[in-house]
Amino acid sequence: MRILILCHAFNSLAQRLYVELAERGHALSLEFDVNDAVTREAVGLFGPDLVLAPFLKRAIPEDVWRRVPCLVVHPGPLGDRGPSALDWAVLEGATSNQDWRWGVTLLQANGEMDAGDVWRSVPFAMREAPKASLYRHEVTEAAVAAVLDALERFAAGGRPTPFDPIDQAALGRPRPAMRQADRAIDWSRDTTAAVLRKIRSGDGMPGVRDRIAGREVSLFDAHPAHGLRGEPGALVARCEGAVCRATVDGAVWIGHLKPWDSEISLKLPAELVLGEEAARLPEAQGHRDLWYEEADGVGWLHFPFYNGAMSARQCERLLAAYQAACRRDVRVIVLAGGDDFWSNGIHLNVIEAAGSPADESWRTINAIDDLARAILTTGDRLTVAALAGNAGAGGVFLALAADRVWTRDGVVLNPHYKGMGNLYGSEYWTYVLPRRAGDEHARAVTQARLPMGTAEAHRLGLVDDRFGCGVADFRAEVRDRARALAADPALPLLLDDKRRRRDADEAVKPLAAYRAEELERMRLNFYGFDPSYHVARYNFVFKVPKSRTPLYLARHRG
Repeated sequence: MRILILCHAFNSLAQRLYVELAERGHALSLEFDVNDAVTREAVGLFGPDLVLAPFLKRAIPEDVWRRVPCLVVHPGPLGDRGPSALDWAVLEGATSNQDWRWGVTLLQANGEMDAGDVWRSVPFAMREAPKASLYRHEVTEAAVAAVLDALERFAAGGRPTPFDPIDQAALGRPRPAMRQADRAIDWSRDTTAAVLRKIRSGDGMPGVRDRIAGREVSLFDAHPAHGLRGEPGALVARCEGAVCRATVDGAVWIGHLKPWDSEISLKLPAELVLGEEAARLPEAQGHRDLWYEEADGVGWLHFPFYNGAMSARQCERLLAAYQAACRRDVRVIVLAGGDDFWSNGIHLNVIEAAGSPADESWRTINAIDDLARAILTTGDRLTVAALAGNAGAGGVFLALAADRVWTRDGVVLNPHYKGMGNLYGSEYWTYVLPRRAGDEHARAVTQARLPMGTAEAHRLGLVDDRFGCGVADFRAEVRDRARALAADPALPLLLDDKRRRRDADEAVKPLAAYRAEELERMRLNFYGFDPSYHVARYNFVFKVPKSRTPLYLARHRG
């Protein structure tokens, strides 16, 4: 089937649907929803059997949806309407019903937003989590199920069903766009649970506008702060980039802020935004963005860094934690990342906010290279990269430094750098990628600039195995497999073979040579005459809308 994907941006849901549909052999092309004329032109050039809209902010032109069936993904249950569906679900759902259910509805576009005939509605149970996390997991899985089912029915000549407002499955209702006033925090009255719901309802966009330490900011990345208290609204502590703010019955950690009274209006670690105000706070424990645990001969490193981005400081902390794990009496080390992301490589927001983005880029890439080298040269432990969440750019190649790479089914990888202003990349990718996929496939992967599903990654050798229908299932099976590896009588032989292969590779070409060659190219990206990386980074972090769709996505324009 010929399917044109029409979207505001190529976000995580659009990417997941792209790889699922490509895997099933559909002919795909994609167009960014720049304006109506561009949409009409894309439909005319590609001649699709249908248009799929997984992420739109505007209505599809009438002459388009009358010409070709247009299927729209709405992140709300049957009957829900409005642009803030998931925001309202997070803000209100858990307060009224602990068994609150939400859903995703696939509609056929007509003249009214979110009111078309229904192809499929897929419910799911809500959990206490940020809106962005629910979108990456429950919403995405429900949307994939709805789209695949609808495509089968469409191919068989099926039709959508008119919405019946008295349908027992109609959990939703029309809702207005959520305003900042709807999620504003009253620190003198709101409980910790209420504050968490409000901040999570706007995470990762648009955040909750507030004042903190006299600064006009938006709040993101909130977690309960157990055992800490203070005057409601007051800052009481800091911990590894986050600040702790008291509520009427406890406190919350706030990991990231977006300042509105600064030239650099970026989402950044809270301590970095608040500067001296944060530095005067006492240090406390409890903000968990990196921790270690062990059991049954297995060491586990968890690093759920916000949005998978890794600053130089975070790379240094993770390296220190990894080296400490290597000194423990464990036989297997699992690099577990986080549930939403494993890693997306270097922290572009922190780099953009630095006095010298070029210098901060150089510092960060060397810090992540140090981490990759430590993993590659560990000879007396077996290492496992266990990807429960997505990974991109340098995060993918950091994972490939491990001896085993296991992914959850449904994870999306972006194993390339070129989209960031033709960035060359490092993390020893010129060694680890060909070692797994071969030279020809390595070139194809890095040049394609397309997202990759776990099935393709497995076929190419980037991934050793893929399993688990959700994060909990994946984590449980990783635990069983890692425990079995640690108890395997053949483990000493596996480690001997690992050391021999590493020594043989080092004799052919030292790791230092790969790093030097990569960094030579990266130095040109950071400090050379071509500003493409700096322009692309600026556009990315400030979310400058695309003026056109790249040709590797808009194949109808090739």
